[in-house]
Amino acid sequence: MQVDMMKLAQDAIRTVLFVSAPMLIISLVIGLIVSVIQAVTQIQEATLAFVPKIAGVFISMLIFGPWILKTVVGFASNLFANLNLYIY
Repeated sequence: MQVDMMKLAQDAIRTVLFVSAPMLIISLVIGLIVSVIQAVTQIQEATLAFVPKIAGVFISMLIFGPWILKTVVGFASNLFANLNLYIY
């Protein structure tokens, strides 16, 4: 029983990492680009990076939204289909 719960926890963490990875990577790339631009132009405004990051994350959610939904629904349906394995 403990092994099943460990596998369930690993699958849940893996699903969360896969689902959040596109937004995190795009936010990281945009942040690096804005930081390079700030370093080159010597504009040291801390709030300058927020708007491009928010826009990038929003656009990536629009692009990757169907895949994210399919992944989460697949995990949830697998969880509910095998629910009897996790209950005594």
